[in-house]
Amino acid sequence: MMARVAFLGLGVMGFPMAGHLAANGHEVTVWNRTAAKATAWAEKHQGRAATTAAEAADGAEFVMACVGNDDDLRQVCTGPQGAFSGMTKGAIFVDHTTVSAAVTRELAQAASDFGLGFVDAPVSGGQAGAENGQLSVMCGGDVAQYAKAEPVIAAYAKICRLMGPSGAGQLTKMCNQIAIAGLVQGLSESLNFAEKAGLSIPEVVEVISQGAAGSWQMQARHQTMAENRFDFGFAVDWMRKDLNICLSTAEENGASLPVTALVDQFYKEVQQMGGGRWDTSSLIARLRR
Repeated sequence: MMARVAFLGLGVMGFPMAGHLAANGHEVTVWNRTAAKATAWAEKHQGRAATTAAEAADGAEFVMACVGNDDDLRQVCTGPQGAFSGMTKGAIFVDHTTVSAAVTRELAQAASDFGLGFVDAPVSGGQAGAENGQLSVMCGGDVAQYAKAEPVIAAYAKICRLMGPSGAGQLTKMCNQIAIAGLVQGLSESLNFAEKAGLSIPEVVEVISQGAAGSWQMQARHQTMAENRFDFGFAVDWMRKDLNICLSTAEENGASLPVTALVDQFYKEVQQMGGGRWDTSSLIARLRR
């Protein structure tokens, strides 16, 4: 199925995701707050760059967004030049931003008032997953609307699932971030312990990764963590934004997140070290001080 698609937000995730849509034959129009990025994307992928979100959304069957936070998303959707005002009735907005379930439900209702569909569809897999078209996409929304959007999302998805009604995708992404927070801290402590014990990190990882301790983080990040390289992947600033959403939601639903709260404070220390834009695997850096 080829579709007319708009993509709003061309950061490290959005730029390649929009590229996969174009490579799969969809007719893609892009928009970005920094217009130069949209122009560069259009030149690379033979697409079209729009000057506003509303212009990009005009005539699109699907409008994808991957922006910063709740306020950014509200502005992109419902601002004076927001996408909702440019979309045709019956079109579907697919939000790949990690935001609160509360703003998702708010905007899903606003979309409905405009006669539009809305699917929350946060992603996991990082920059590499976006570039390789291998993202995990967790969705919330109406079954029929999801069914229409899923073949388009498939351009950059390894797995895509409807997790429940509006907001369920965001809640699932929170589960993902909660699991990662503790895992990266555990991996950091393990590798730092290996260093202190005079062991070879590659040899340690070769052995323990084949057992119960193995993880994607261990396989993909152990070498760069050992080398103190953190200039890639998902930034600490964004992780703290996500963990704040997790902790706030836990206050509402009664979930206990003691490890998540602790690791969030460790990430705060990394920020204070000047590592706000470092990859999340930089938790090991605070152990080496």
